[in-house]
Amino acid sequence: MRLECGCPSEYPDWNGRDIDLGATLVHEQRAPMLLHMPIGFEACLDRQHHDIELLGLHEQWPGFVLTQSAMFRGRILALLSEDNSPARKTYRLKNPYMLRAQLFKGNVRDIKTAIRQMQSELFDEGRMPKTLFLSYLTCPRCQAERGGTQIMLLRHWVKSPKLEQRLARHKK
Repeated sequence: MRLECGCPSEYPDWNGRDIDLGATLVHEQRAPMLLHMPIGFEACLDRQHHDIELLGLHEQWPGFVLTQSAMFRGRILALLSEDNSPARKTYRLKNPYMLRAQLFKGNVRDIKTAIRQMQSELFDEGRMPKTLFLSYLTCPRCQAERGGTQIMLLRHWVKSPKLEQRLARHKK
């Protein structure tokens, strides 16, 4: 169930874990951005929610979306509970599609440190960090009553044989 402001009322407990979303059906909504900052983000979320309802599909966790920012155009992925759908804007993620999740609580200006720490942990384990997704769990309207700013950081990663070889050499 979504809250009135559009935030997820519940979300998966993935904090500190590696999650495989391989072959998960997702709905993609493009979002205009300027220098990685979303423009009209709430309108994009409402449009995506409306499209999903029109298609007769259901989100696994309503309101919980993965946001990938870019210089001018980002994307918003909603995880769907259905196994398949012929609708446009829906597709399956690659299999495997590994994500490292970390729940960030605090001031947004400190998020860079948390992202760098996650990235260095992945490198130390011989994994190559790829795409970074953010999932906003609170908005400015509800953050005071829900415990402050909460953002789930999700980093897509792949195994890297070269990194694993370098780590093995350094351990010797």
